[in-house]
Amino acid sequence: MDMAAAFADIGLAFSAAFGGPFHDAQIIRQGVIDYDDGGSIIPGSGSPTLRPCKAQVDAATEAMRLQEGFAEKDRRIIVLSATLEGNVRTSDTIEILDGPAEFVGIWSIEFVGLDTAAAGWELRGRKM
Repeated sequence: MDMAAAFADIGLAFSAAFGGPFHDAQIIRQGVIDYDDGGSIIPGSGSPTLRPCKAQVDAATEAMRLQEGFAEKDRRIIVLSATLEGNVRTSDTIEILDGPAEFVGIWSIEFVGLDTAAAGWELRGRKM
């Protein structure tokens, strides 16, 4: 078992036993919009890709507070990397599907980092 999977197993077991902190979520990546020869959008192109994951919403870190563009309502969102297929980009959004009501909803991703053990994506999110 790799380190990311081990951390995911521990986090998910803790969440199952105590009702959190990792909740169902999904990374939303906008699809590529294709155009026909006349410049019109081809129907069906641009559909978003939804990738399930487990995420925790937490207080912003001091390092996040020092980043350019930080807003007081920004939060730290940790995504267990072993629960997500692929990577995360600032052009993506994340939807928190359950958990505390103030966290449920769609968040823009203002910053993306991966911890040194690659166990979790660390995001700075802003609720939309």
